[in-house]
Order: sequence, then C-alpha cells, then structure tokens
Amino acid sequence: MKTLYDGKTKTVKLNEETGVVYLFFKDSATGENGVFDPGSNTVGGSVEGKGNIGLQVSKYFFELMEKNGIPTHYLGADLDQNLMQVRKLTVPKLEFVLRYFTAGSMCRRFDLEEGIVFNPPYTEVTLKSDEQGDPLISERICLMKNMLVPGQYDEALGILVKVGEVLKEELAKMDLTLIDLKIEVGYDENGKMYVADEITPDIWRVRDTNGNIPNQIDCAKIILDKING
Repeated sequence: MKTLYDGKTKTVKLNEETGVVYLFFKDSATGENGVFDPGSNTVGGSVEGKGNIGLQVSKYFFELMEKNGIPTHYLGADLDQNLMQVRKLTVPKLEFVLRYFTAGSMCRRFDLEEGIVFNPPYTEVTLKSDEQGDPLISERICLMKNMLVPGQYDEALGILVKVGEVLKEELAKMDLTLIDLKIEVGYDENGKMYVADEITPDIWRVRDTNGNIPNQIDCAKIILDKING
C-alpha cells in the first residue's frame, strides 16, 4: 500500500487498487526524556503491542460515538494487521481541544494551577504544527488559510463537545475522570464533517480514583481490561 502520510503514532495508507484508505497504528508513543505524555509533540519511545491496543480502544469508542449519533470516519478494523479502514476526508491540520480541568500546556501558557474546574467546559483550537508549537488559532485565521469554510469552525466545536459528553460518561463508568481531550475533524466532498484520527488515551488525559493521571500506555491497558471485562 502507498503511504500518504507518516505521523508520530499512525501512518495513513492507500490501497491503490481499491482506493480504500487505512490508518496503521504504530507502537510508538509521544513523550520526552523517557516520560510518556499524550500532550507531547515528540515521540518518546516505542512499546510493543501499543498499536494493537490503541486500535482496539479506538474501535470501541468510534463505534460508541456512532451509536450516539456522532459521525466518524471509522469504517472497520483489521486487528491482526493493526489497520483501521476510514473514509476519504479532507482533514485540516487543526486540533479541537476540550478542557474540563486546567492541565498541561494550558497551565504553562497562562500560569494557572492544575485542576481548576471549567464549567462549562473550555474549548480552543490549535494549529497542528510541531515547528510552531501548536499555537492557538482563531476561526478568522482558519478561513484566511483556507483550512475551513464559514460555519465549519463552530460545527467542529459542536462535534467536539458531543464527543466529550459521550467520552466523559463512558470513562466515568470505568472509574476515570476525563480531564481534557483533543480531536481532529475532517469533511467529505459535500462538506459533511466527521470525527477523524483516533479516540484513544493518546488524545486525552484522565484521573483515576486515587487522583493519579496514568500515562497513555497504562491508561490504554486499563481501558482495554474494562472493555474486555
């Protein structure tokens, strides 16, 4: 298969004979200095089996989103090959972020304490650019850069809030409190928008009942045990 894009934790592949697009889930994990962190812009290492666990978790949550009326790019999964079949979409280099508590980069940017509650949840959009440090971006700049058309910015934020509500409720059943999450959104040739990329601990932070924040590796194992339990 032809590689269309090689990211930090996934590779986008195209079957040139059938025209079908897949995501290949790698074993790599973001972080730095030997510490895994879903909010990091660099690869911190590799963990055998991470890609397969991530695909299983993502399959579960994409199917959950679809059951709740949230459109996603998910079309199926081949767990043996670590491949997820997805819709052909235009996915702008944007990340839509939802925060229930202050954490991570927000605390560093604005000199805030960790754990302050947002009610209602706080939304923001960042430009997906490692070189520029994923800066915040406004709707006006998205339109100027032809990344979105009028109305899509707010529509994507609406999808983000719905994803957060479903995810927060499901994780609460697993005794995990959702701190924040980020999603990518794509649109088809008709402008219809879908949740893209993945839905795994690589895109969120949670707190367990002991007040600890597990890294994405440990969190994925916890969730997979809950799913299969």
